[in-house]
Amino acid sequence: MANEHFVPALIVIDMQNDFISGSLAVPGASQIIAPINFLLALDFKLKVGTRDWHIPFASNHDGKNVFEKITIFPPTKLLKGEGNTAEDLGLEQVLWPPAKGVSFASSHDRKDAPHGGEDLVSERVLWHGHCIAGTEGAKFVEDLEVKHLQVVISKGKDDGECYSAFCDRWNLTTTDLPKTLHDSGVTDVFLVGVASDYCVKYTAIDAVRFGFKAWVVKDAVRSVARRGREWGEMESAGVGFIEKSEEVAEILKRAVSLGS
Repeated sequence: MANEHFVPALIVIDMQNDFISGSLAVPGASQIIAPINFLLALDFKLKVGTRDWHIPFASNHDGKNVFEKITIFPPTKLLKGEGNTAEDLGLEQVLWPPAKGVSFASSHDRKDAPHGGEDLVSERVLWHGHCIAGTEGAKFVEDLEVKHLQVVISKGKDDGECYSAFCDRWNLTTTDLPKTLHDSGVTDVFLVGVASDYCVKYTAIDAVRFGFKAWVVKDAVRSVARRGREWGEMESAGVGFIEKSEEVAEILKRAVSLGS
């Protein structure tokens, strides 16, 4: 892995109270705090933390049940290209008649798709309310060594989930993460945190799409489900895997010895 040009960054994904022990606790998530702290102490060029940073949204969908799926289109402002990042915009998601096989309660009013958004249908899971901006649940978990984080990327400010730390769910706008990594000359990103079948997966896949080599450290992630489908999806997208955090330390040490 270490080559003539190797500049590593660590991305710690969504290690927040609600995902560790709160309203959407990921099974076994507390067990990865120690390996993540081990990695945070290593000599990465850049160490980034991401967080969900929502406004209250679960109650905004009357007649819908938690874990039910709805289908949405991007907000009109995004389609007009107004603003560079999602947080610059006052966003409202637009509900749309469901695609085939998608549950959509009849109590929901149908709305027309915004002009230009007809092909940008996106499926959304209605999760329990979680990581509401400024609340205890949105804080990084207490034992995480946040003092090592140099940058924090907030996502999901638009009344909905933003699984990728790179861009919105429709790939219309980006967060500050791509520019932050490129400005630091990063070539390789190492991803840890929760959940490997949601935000870790989508961030890793987008990392490859944005031109980085992406590595998920398997002993420092946990998943919501046990199906394990995410690993094949990530591998197909070009994401690599490292079994143990200690292996990352060896990779960084070897890179230094090679003078990269």
